[in-house]
Amino acid sequence: MRSSATLLALAASLVEVSAVVYKGFNYGATKSDGYAPRIQSDFESLFSTAKNLVGTSGFTSARLYTTIQAGTTSDPTSAIPAAIAQDVSILLTLWSSGTAFPQELLALKAAIAQYEGAFTSRVVGISIGSEDLYRNSPTGIAAGSYVGADPATIVNNIKAVRAAIAGGPLANAPVGHVDTWTAWVNGSNQAVIDNCDWIGVDAYPYFQNTQSNGIANGASLFNEAVANTVAAVGSKPVWITEAGWPVTGKTENLAVPSVENAKTFWDEVGCPRFGVVNTWWYTLEDTDNNASPNPSFGITSGNPLSTTPLFDLSCSNVSSSTSGSAKPTSTSPTGSAASSALLSASNALTGGGIVATGGGLSPSKPAVDGSAGSASATGTGSSPAGTGSAGGSGSGSGSGSGSGSGSGSGSGNGNVTLSTTAKPAGPEAGSPTSTGPLIVSGNAAPSLSGPMMGVMGALIVAIAAL
Repeated sequence: MRSSATLLALAASLVEVSAVVYKGFNYGATKSDGYAPRIQSDFESLFSTAKNLVGTSGFTSARLYTTIQAGTTSDPTSAIPAAIAQDVSILLTLWSSGTAFPQELLALKAAIAQYEGAFTSRVVGISIGSEDLYRNSPTGIAAGSYVGADPATIVNNIKAVRAAIAGGPLANAPVGHVDTWTAWVNGSNQAVIDNCDWIGVDAYPYFQNTQSNGIANGASLFNEAVANTVAAVGSKPVWITEAGWPVTGKTENLAVPSVENAKTFWDEVGCPRFGVVNTWWYTLEDTDNNASPNPSFGITSGNPLSTTPLFDLSCSNVSSSTSGSAKPTSTSPTGSAASSALLSASNALTGGGIVATGGGLSPSKPAVDGSAGSASATGTGSSPAGTGSAGGSGSGSGSGSGSGSGSGSGSGNGNVTLSTTAKPAGPEAGSPTSTGPLIVSGNAAPSLSGPMMGVMGALIVAIAAL
């Protein structure tokens, strides 16, 4: 009976926790040239395009790299009123490296006061920083990336945000941190994991240039990165916060940028996760304002902005077997039919996964710290090239841009060895996945998806077997 109660509680928690699944793109504070601040109309155009992409049901969530409006010291980003106007959900980020955090906190408080429930009801979660731990690692430092932050700083900032939102409309907003999988498997960062409600992982097989990283291995390398993260963070929900394959740019070992390869990665990595696990793709576009990034990850044109993608996004030719096909590395202690069914159900939700060595980071973005000014980086790094700005006067603000290339290697925890290509650092602007059972179109009422029906069926079988 106790086991039955446990399974019933798990079933209930799965439905409650996974009531909504978000899918969207990453959006920077500046246009893709890294200098021109995006204003409300710019964000509205981007959000509208994402919602109306041909061949899709719409991407209705936006992950932001900073809460500060580019060109100001601590004004709230104009992406917020744009999200309200376009009925889009938001994954907030408070930049936590350098001296930006106090201004980020001011911007968050101002946004709550200014936009009230229209804003707070759309907040999916709050990320305290983005890839700060990677940039603070020996690999990130050797890459010449923008300044990172140590675990203690991230933990203190998490606590500061929780204190700031306590008793208010965002009191129940889940607070987490986004980083590369190599940061999550590093035991020295355990305190950050312990203080997070959720974990965001950025993974780009394209940059894993010391491995066999051709597109044929893209999905397996990505699955390994996610599986390693899941194994390291335990019961914490894992969200896919950045993933993508470039459509143009230089070749990284065996990884060739092309529209065809970007579609393959979309089909094999994105399609199985959309509607199943919270996922923010990198990226909608990265060529507005006549930018020409190398590599370019945009799935549609930014100049002019178009709802017609560069390749078929429909996922119509993707079989369910593409998703989470890896087998779990452990089994239930009892080996009973009920436990096996529960394991299968749990695996369906978490994507299952193998634990393997190897790794890669992500493309990078530029500085937001006023003391940084304009900056560029070369060497080994972590996400696609892009720029970010929260300019203006005063401490903790300013404008910045960056780009970088190069390669190198570094070590994570245990036998994890990785090599990546640099990406500039900062509150990722211009151009630079806790699984759930429901698929949401826009912010309308969610409907039960096929994957959830299967999961719930497995749980029912498990309960009946007891």
